[in-house]
Amino acid sequence: MTGAWLALAVALAGGAGAALRHLVDQAVPKGKPIFPWGLFVVNLTGSFVLGLLIGLALGDPVHTILATGLLGGYTTFSSASLDTVKLLGERRFGAALANGAGVLVAGVACAVGGIALGAALVA
Repeated sequence: MTGAWLALAVALAGGAGAALRHLVDQAVPKGKPIFPWGLFVVNLTGSFVLGLLIGLALGDPVHTILATGLLGGYTTFSSASLDTVKLLGERRFGAALANGAGVLVAGVACAVGGIALGAALVA
């Protein structure tokens, strides 16, 4: 696949990932008091699936389209950061810590789990 066609495929997959992120975010209840559970779920599932792709050792261009495109559009560090800042602004320090550190720590754990599962499936 040539550079231009690969870039187009990544862009289309990124758009699909962003749409999927919106659907998941809207489908997950926010809870009371409001907590950004939807984006929390998005970032953890995205980390897991990206780890799974790494573990499966898919070759280019499939890996590039799925990892950079689809999952790049699906996951969102910037929105998770903004949600944490909003929680801090509301003086909800525990929720801000849970969101900020939780996405980071649980995201890494999900990625490790995905890599391990992918590697086990290939073996």
